Amino acid sequence: MAFYCEMVETVLLMTASVILTFTVLNPATELFIPLYLIGSILGVISTIIRKAAFAIVLCAWFVLMNSIALLQLFVL
Repeated sequence: MAFYCEMVETVLLMTASVILTFTVLNPATELFIPLYLIGSILGVISTIIRKAAFAIVLCAWFVLMNSIALLQLFVL
């Protein structure tokens, strides 16, 4: 299960990175922030499965930051 989470996470995060890279002058935040958020959530899941403590903290931090960004983008 962790392997598949990491595989999808990698594709989502790479896709978000490509979008950010090519839209850096006018960032497509409505596209890359949700991709980063979903990828980070999958990262938390896979690191919990693998019991990788420091990676869990890092991925959870990314989930928190991307959630705040998503709220600011679509709600506030």
